Amino acid sequence: MAYQIEPTIPHGTPSRIGILLVNLGTPDAPTATAVRPYLKEFLSDPRVVEIPKPIWWLILNGIILNIRPKKSAAKYASVWLPEGSPLRVYTEKQAKLLQGYLGDRTKAPFVVDYAMSYGNPSIASVMQKFKEQNCQKILVVPMYPQYAASSTATVFDLVFGAMQKMRSMPAVRTIRNFHDNAAYIKALANNVNDYWMKHGRPEKLVMSFHGVPQYTLDKGDFYHCECHKTGRLLAQELGLKPEQYAVSFQSRFGKAEWIKPYTTATLLELGKQKTKRVDVVCPGFVADCLETLEEIAMEGKEDFQHAGGGEYHYIPCLNERGDWIHALTDMVLDNLQGWLVEPNAAELEQSRLRALAMGAKK
Repeated sequence: MAYQIEPTIPHGTPSRIGILLVNLGTPDAPTATAVRPYLKEFLSDPRVVEIPKPIWWLILNGIILNIRPKKSAAKYASVWLPEGSPLRVYTEKQAKLLQGYLGDRTKAPFVVDYAMSYGNPSIASVMQKFKEQNCQKILVVPMYPQYAASSTATVFDLVFGAMQKMRSMPAVRTIRNFHDNAAYIKALANNVNDYWMKHGRPEKLVMSFHGVPQYTLDKGDFYHCECHKTGRLLAQELGLKPEQYAVSFQSRFGKAEWIKPYTTATLLELGKQKTKRVDVVCPGFVADCLETLEEIAMEGKEDFQHAGGGEYHYIPCLNERGDWIHALTDMVLDNLQGWLVEPNAAELEQSRLRALAMGAKK
C-alpha cells in the first residue's frame, strides 16, 4: 500500500481537535443518474446487506440498480430543499451550530465538520481536511442515537479504513451511542411538547425507528433494545401511559423478516380502529431526511387515512433546535476530557525555533 504524503505543517503550529459528525448519506441530486451510484455504494456495504457477496452482486446489479434509482429519485424530488438534500442541509447546519456552541465553552483549538458514510462529502475526504488543519486528535460522532452494526459500525469501518492509508495517524475517539442520554431525551420531549402546544395532542403517539433485519437481533445487535429504551424514556418524560404510545420500525427492504412491529402495519391498524388523531415522531433520526419527510410524513399519512384514520401529524426531527445542539455540545465535551488544552504561545515559539535550529525549513 502507498501511504499518503503528509501535509506540510509549519513547526510551532498548534495542533487542533477535529470533531467529525457523520450521517448516512444522500445522492447529490434528486435524479436517477445521481441516485444510482449512491445506492450502489450504500447497498454494497457488507454491514448493510449480509447476503453472500456473489449472490447479492447479481441481485444488486441485475435487478435493484436497474429499477430502484428512478423510483427513489422521484421520492427524493418530493422532499428536496432549495439548498439541497434535507439530510445534508440539516447536518451541515448542526455542524456549524456545534462549532459556535463549543467556541463559547472552550478556548482549546478545534474544528467541526461533517461527512456522509455514502455519497458526499465522504469520510475519507474530511479526514484529509482534518490533517491539513493539523488535527492530531479526532472525535467521531455518528449521528445515530441507537447503535446498529449497519449504521454506527459502518462509520467506524470507514474512519479506520481511511486511516490505514495515513503515514501519521491521529488519535481517535468515538461516541458509540446516546440513546439514553438525558439531555437528548429532554430535547426530544421538548420538541414533541412544543409541537403539541401549537397543534394539540393526539390519541396516540407513534415513535417510529428505522428498521433492521430480524437476523441482526438474533446475532446479537442491541439496536432493538436501545430503540425501546429511548421510546420508554421519551414516554416517561412526556408523562404518557403505555396505551398512549407505540414503538414501531420503518423502512423495511426486501422479503426477509425485519424487527417488528412494522410502522406501516401499526398505522394501518390504527386507521382501521378509526383513531381520531395519530402523531408520528422519529427519535432515531436527529435530522429530517427521505425516511422521515417522504416515508413517514407522506406515505404514512396516506396509509393511516386510507385505512379509515382521522387526523395525522408528523412531528419534525430535532434538526436545528437549540436544546438538541446544547445536548450534542455536552456529549462532545464529555468525550473530549483530557484533550482540551489551550495552546501556549511561548512553548509553540520555542518549539519552532528549536526545529529551525535543527535544519527545518519552516
